[in-house]
Parts: sequence; C-alpha cells; structure tokens
Amino acid sequence: MSIHDAKKSLDKLIDKARVHLYKPIQIAEILYKHRTSTDKIIELDNLETYRNPSKKWRDVICLQFLGRTSTSSARYQDDIFNENAIPPLILSQLGDENIAKNGMVEAYIYRRFSERFSQMTSGLDYCALHDKSNFQLYEFIELFWAEAGLRRSIDKVYEIIVYSLFSALVEVLELSVEVSYNPDKQAILKDFSDFAQKILNLGTEVVSFKSTAKIYRVGVTNAADRGMDMWANFGLAIQIKHLSLSQELAEDIVSSVTADRIVIVCKQAEQKIIVSLLNQIGWKSKIQSIITEIDLISWYEKALRGEYSAQIGDKILQILADEIKVEFPATYDTEFQRFYTGRGYDKISDEFWTIKK
Repeated sequence: MSIHDAKKSLDKLIDKARVHLYKPIQIAEILYKHRTSTDKIIELDNLETYRNPSKKWRDVICLQFLGRTSTSSARYQDDIFNENAIPPLILSQLGDENIAKNGMVEAYIYRRFSERFSQMTSGLDYCALHDKSNFQLYEFIELFWAEAGLRRSIDKVYEIIVYSLFSALVEVLELSVEVSYNPDKQAILKDFSDFAQKILNLGTEVVSFKSTAKIYRVGVTNAADRGMDMWANFGLAIQIKHLSLSQELAEDIVSSVTADRIVIVCKQAEQKIIVSLLNQIGWKSKIQSIITEIDLISWYEKALRGEYSAQIGDKILQILADEIKVEFPATYDTEFQRFYTGRGYDKISDEFWTIKK
C-alpha cells in the first residue's frame, strides 16, 4: 500500500461524505490522537484500540464548530473501517505519513472540510443578495446541484426549502389547533385530573383549548436514517425524498412514521415511480399527498411575487437564511478558524497534500 493509494482512499471517503464530513473528521481525530498521545495506546493496525473511542473524539470536534454530532446507527458509523473505506492497513499508512509531516494528513482533511463549507456559503450569499423581487428557487437549487461536493447533502437543502415555505404559510394563515374532550367522558377526566392538567392542559371546567399551529424540523439526519424530516402539531408528517425510492426504503419510511397523514416531497421525475411503488406495497392510503419540485417553484413564485407577497415573501427568505445557518453553522461562524489555527494547521504545507480539485 503506497501513500498515493492511501490518499486516493481518503479522497474517496471525503468525496462521498455529506457536507458535515463526520467520517473524515473521525479519521482526522484518530490520526491526531495517534500523533499527539503520550501513552501510545492507539495502534493503527489494531482497530479495537480506536473503534469506539474515536466516535467520542469526533463528536467533541463536531460539537465545537458544527453544534451537532452524527445520529446514524453504530453499524453505519463503523462502515468507515470497511475494506472499501479506511481499514487499519490504509489508516496505518496515513498515520506514518501524518507523523512524518507533523500532522499534514489531519490538516488536509480539515482543509477539505473548509472547502466544502465555503461552497455552502454560496447559498447563504444568494439569500443575502436577492430579495422577494428577484429570488428564483430554481437558481437557488441549482447552486447546490452545480457543486459536486454538495450534491450528497441536497436533501437537507430541499428540507430547508420546504420548511421555509410551509412554516411561513402556517404562520401567515394564523392556523390554530383546538384540543377538546368528549363531555360524556368527564368522569374519566376527573379520575385522571392530575394527568389532564399536567399533560393535556384540560380540566373539568376547561373542556378545550387552542394553540398556535406549528411545523417543526426533526433535526439533522444522515444517509442511514429513515422516517420523517418534519412534523406538525396538527398531525402531519413530511418526508423529503430527492432520489429514487426503493421498495425497502419506502417500507422503512411508511412503517417508521406513526402519523396518519404523510406528505412526500420529491423530484418530478420520481413522482410516478413513488406512486406506483406505494400502490404495489399497499400503502398509498397512508400518503396524504406527493409534492414535486415544480409545485415548490410555483408556490415560491406566488409567495414572493404574488398578491400577498408583502405578507409572505420576506418571511420565507428570512427563514431560509436562518435555517441554512442552523444546518450548516460553519458557513458563518469563526469557531472552525480558531480550531484550525489553534492546532497549527495553517502553518503546515506540502505539495503532495494540496487541496484536491
């Protein structure tokens, strides 16, 4: 195994990674601990000396400048050490190179991370440079399709787009949700009066209450995750799907979401395939509707430049920009730069370890 082959494997891992680069960061932290630890308990050719501890090392770093950690299954996270990723043999080669060049491999990984996030700023810049008079959703989406490093995270971009629209409309429409109980069941309510008061906000004299309708994002998801991406307190679950839906994935989505009403958002080309697949497995009845990219573009156009754009337009764009900052905090925070210079990576250079183009 030559260092050239080891670098190719590392580049492949980085290229396949989603924008947060959890797995490459894990490799970087293993190399960092191996290089700097004085007790020398890490043996790169012995996976068990770092398999589980490295997840904690990675999480510390990710929390520092991403504000989040990987939520994928342990099995999915361990795929990083498979033969087609970075097994101990390749990691050992990278470790030798990293020590010989004072942390160069670590620096390379974090430079690639910085490059990936600098691409993400194009989306934030687009929001800053455009207002409701000239923001075009198809242009915004194309920014992410145009960057090879961002395509793996395009589903998060779609999720932000959908959430911004839905959340703004729910707020502008001033939707509310009413909770009430059957007066004939008052005896049961009285028997569980403490539960009714603490959990339901109801009592024998309070038979109903209204609350503001809200849509929530479930949070950061990863390639191995399933289930809903957004949910509403009025019984709606939303799944974002921008790529082909296999039968196995369709079953996982529908069976893992307990809401009565599921909305799937997908690309136009996938709509017929998804409908056919859901009919085949007998679960079409669980899907309230399927929304396509064409629907989103039409709704954005109406919201930004339609009759009621004064009430909706600015709100949507503000939510969009805010959600990009939440989802990809390193696009605007200086925490990463402090981390990078704090470890001295800015002072390390080597012609072989240049940023991959």
